[in-house]
Parts: sequence; C-alpha cells; structure tokens
Amino acid sequence: MKNPWIRWYEIIPAVLTWATLIGMVVFSWLLPVWVSIFIILFDTYWLLKTIYMSFHLRATFSQMRTNMKTDWLKKIDELEKKEWGDIYHLIILPMYNEPYEVVRESFESLMRANYPKDRFIVVLALEERAGESARVTGEKIRREFEGAFHKFLITVHPGNLAGEIPGKGSNEAWAGARAREEIIDPLGIDYRKILVSVFDVDTQIFPEYFGRLAYVFLTTPDPLRAIYQPVPLFTNNVHEAPALARVVSFSCTFWQMMQQSRPERLTSFSSQSIPFQTIVDIGFWQRDIVSEDSRIFWQGYFHYSSKFRVEPLFFPVSMDAPVAPTFWGAMKNIYRQQRRWAWGAENVPYLLDGFAKDSENGRKIPRHKRWYWTFNAIEGYHSWATNSLMIFALGWLPLFPGGRHFGTSLLAYSLPRITRWIISLSMIGVASSAILSILLLPSRRDGRGTGAMDYAIYVLQWIFMPLTLIVFGAIPGIEAQTRLALGGKYRLGFWVTPKGRTLIPGGSIS
Repeated sequence: MKNPWIRWYEIIPAVLTWATLIGMVVFSWLLPVWVSIFIILFDTYWLLKTIYMSFHLRATFSQMRTNMKTDWLKKIDELEKKEWGDIYHLIILPMYNEPYEVVRESFESLMRANYPKDRFIVVLALEERAGESARVTGEKIRREFEGAFHKFLITVHPGNLAGEIPGKGSNEAWAGARAREEIIDPLGIDYRKILVSVFDVDTQIFPEYFGRLAYVFLTTPDPLRAIYQPVPLFTNNVHEAPALARVVSFSCTFWQMMQQSRPERLTSFSSQSIPFQTIVDIGFWQRDIVSEDSRIFWQGYFHYSSKFRVEPLFFPVSMDAPVAPTFWGAMKNIYRQQRRWAWGAENVPYLLDGFAKDSENGRKIPRHKRWYWTFNAIEGYHSWATNSLMIFALGWLPLFPGGRHFGTSLLAYSLPRITRWIISLSMIGVASSAILSILLLPSRRDGRGTGAMDYAIYVLQWIFMPLTLIVFGAIPGIEAQTRLALGGKYRLGFWVTPKGRTLIPGGSIS
C-alpha cells in the first residue's frame, strides 16, 4: 500500500529551496546586517569546503591514473584466487536511437578489453518505440560482433507495458530478465559469479576496466552487498563539444571523483556494475522512475537493511558530452540532461518512505544511519539548487533592499569587497580543475594534435564556471524540484540525451 505521506515528502526539496531563495530577499530587506554576516560566513564556508574537496579530487586523480596503468589480470593471479576465471560479466547496453557509429565505438572498446572475451555476455537492449532504424543498427552490430563474446543477445523492450514509463530503467529490467531466461538459467551459471555492468550505449571502457572490477570484487569484504562505481568521463566527443558543455561535463566528472574518495557518502550514478545475485534479490531496476541509476542503490540499501554500499573503483569509463548540430541546440541538451539528473530528487521521498517503513518493521536500520542519509540527501539537492545563486548572484543583495541607513554603513561598504576576495581565492580550485581537465583530454579522433591555442582555450573556458553553475546547475535543479512538488502533468519523463559524432571539423552531427 502506498504511503499517503509520499506527496508531502515530494514537496520537501522545493519548499526548502524556495524558502531559502525568498528568505534571502525578504531578510535582506528586514535584516540586512544579519544577512550580510550570513553571506560572509557562507562564502567562507564554501571556500574552505572547496579547498577540502580539492584534496579528495587530487587523491582520486592520482589513484585513477595508477589504476589505469596496472595490469589487473596479473594482480588477480597474484591473489591465488583461481575462482576468478569463473566470473562472468553480463554487459547490458540500453539503446534508443543512437547512431551506428556511436554504438560501434562502444563495442570496439569491449574488444580492446584486457580480459577473456569468453567471459562476456553482451546484451544490446533495444526499444520497440525507437522503430526500424534501431533494429537495423542492432542487426549490423550483431553481424559484426556476435562471435566475439561468450554470448550475444539483442532484446527489444516493448512499449506501453503496464506499470512502466519509457526509459532506461524499464529497458534494463526487461533486458536483465531476458538474459536470465535465455542465457544464464539454461547454462546454469551461478548468479553469485556474474557481475552486471550497465552502461549507456555510448559508454566506452578502458582496457583494464573489467580486470579492475574483478579484482575489487574478489578483494572487498561481502562483495555481493555492493555496487561497483567507476568515474564517468565525458570525453568521447570532448573536442567537438562547445566550451560550456565541456565545463559542465568536467564539473560532473570532478564531483564524482571527489565522491570516490568519500565512499561513506557515495551513491550510484550512471554507468555501474552490480552482482547479478543482488539484482535478482531486489527485483531488478524499477520500471516507473527516471533516476534508475541512483535508485538502484536505495533499493539495495533497504532490501538489505542498510548493509549495502557503493564501492568506488577509482577507474574511469568514457561517455559522450551533450552535443547538437547548433550551439543553442547543444545548450538545450545540456540543460535537459542536468534537469534529468536533478530529477534524482525523486529519491528523497523514496528514502523517507523507506525509513518510515523500516520504523514500522522494528527499526532494522540504525538511527544514526537514518539521520545521516536523510540529511545528506536533502542537503545535497538543496545545495544543488541554491549554493551557486547565493554565492554568485545574491552576495550583494543586502545593498539594494537594505535601505539608506544600511547602505551608508561600514558593513555595506565591506560586503562586496569581502565576498569578491573570498570568491577570488576560491578560483584557485577552478585553476586546478582547468589543469586536471587538460590532463584528462583524449587524443583527437581526426589525428590532429592539440596545439597551444587549443590548450589556451581549454584553460580559459573555465571562466564560464560561475555561469554554468547557475544556468546549468541551480536553475534546472530548481525546476526539477518544483515539478516534483507540483506533481501530475508537471512530472518529468525520461529524456534520452542525443548522441552523435562530428563528421568533419565544423561539420554536422550524424
């Protein structure tokens, strides 16, 4: 039975966000001195947090580079755990209408994996509603790669199934169930020895990914109670993407890198790997939500009464940055992608409902964990929607509605100078991000080298970071939370980020 409180839970993120933004304006008029003090303290906190998080970023970057240079099959052999050869990798690639070239590149990356291909079960999960073009692409991929793996399966997810919304989660659940019925059960493969890697169809793996995944799975305690999370790099088409798209994409990558060094706060995101036994235990991916990639963690968390975690791999996978044939088309795609990610706020009511049900069942989840995750989830989405606005847009607000008396005070004179100085110091973190983004750049597909002018542009593009944090961070966050609160026709469905390749410099997206 559905909890009647769910609708109230859905309103919480938007209420807190709008109360903060409206409160900043109202109290800047009524209590400008106190708001000014708050802004200075908040900016100082943000500066210290930026410095703190930069240490996590550098730690993950260093570990990630080391891991990418390691022969993980050799490391596994050194463990003297012979059972590693029994591990199968079920690789699910949900696809909508992505071009053949994008899909083929992902399969080529699988072929370059430093791992026995006879341990790969690959599922290309098509959508019926994508039409004939998707089927044609699937058949071309089948003819080219079918014999390269232990098993290869194409599934077609029917449209308009009861209890589902069109999207990645319902497609993955369908594909996983078909793989179980048509391959895993007939072959009698032990569910506990299958790792399911769910990748967006544009995801390209680096050669040591599956070796690293198997190594972590074999060495981590209680390996069936974890999701194994790589670092998402949006670099497949980074040289063709607009500067704003690069900044937004690298910002997402850096956030995920920082979270890898804080595993106690890490939840699942985008491409990930999960034991098949775990997937079966929790009933596969939910079919009626948008944010299935993060929801799967909470499904496991409640099913196993909090004895579940996300295990960081400190290893990347590469995906596409949002693109379009025109600049403004690309901007719209960036915004829509960020809004879809911000829709992850739908996990807040799921989380609160899960803790309420746990209380009814005797409180199997410790109290401190309930409070810890409740605060982190709500605070995370609140910060997403408000922090950049308070730092870059509302920092001078008390000067305007604060009145003539406040406007002539020493605090009014000092406020913009203090906040400007604090923000300038925080730009050191932006500079380090610019350097790391260059170090993560792949080679160009057209073979042309990256010149000094290119590097200069890739550094200077980070001056847009305050703009991207507001336009492609706070605003889509506010919209997503507001839609969640309004419910009904305002709820978001799953939006597929368009994928493509630039045929020639300055050319069109295929």
